[in-house]
Amino acid sequence: MMTPTPTAIVGSQYCAPYPLDLALVKKVGTFSHGNFAVTDVNGNIVLKVKGSILTHDYRVFFDAAGNPILTLRKKLVTMSDRWEAFRGESIHAKDLIFTLTRSSLFPCKTKLDVFLASNTKENVCDFKVKGSWFERSCIVYAGESNNIVAQMHPKFTLTNALIGKDHYMVRVYPNVDYAFIIALIVILDEMNRFELHFSILPCVLLSN
Repeated sequence: MMTPTPTAIVGSQYCAPYPLDLALVKKVGTFSHGNFAVTDVNGNIVLKVKGSILTHDYRVFFDAAGNPILTLRKKLVTMSDRWEAFRGESIHAKDLIFTLTRSSLFPCKTKLDVFLASNTKENVCDFKVKGSWFERSCIVYAGESNNIVAQMHPKFTLTNALIGKDHYMVRVYPNVDYAFIIALIVILDEMNRFELHFSILPCVLLSN
């Protein structure tokens, strides 16, 4: 379902008036955890994500020219998973873009609530992410509605498996901020990585 007006969250330059197909490729087995490259259908890099050698709780997004546009940081002193996104390389409250929290702890089924910075009460989410650890897929909805704004699914190739890469295909709906969508998926990937160590048996059992 199309979004009638541009949903610019990171920036209007990341909104296209047509459906956008992107490839999100994660290089695994590197010293810096959480490195991704995002490419369009022609293989052109549109975004890069760099993690940190010292921590898994920090990511910086760069545009195609190498300019920092977004920083993700996990809040450590919370009862549940909670991530914050800031403009550029800032981690100051005035530069907050959105906050993401886990709303469901059901094994292997991840539900995330996204609150924009202006939504300080956080009574109703602005976006919702529903993902499956076992299928490694997710759907992003606008608020509490059934309006889909983006979808992600894994793409398996023998080459990627041999060279140690995770490959996801992302469909971003018209007028939706793709940098924002990629940020949600990067956070979800980190949560899935954590569940890989603690929930693999329950996930396998529930999938049968």
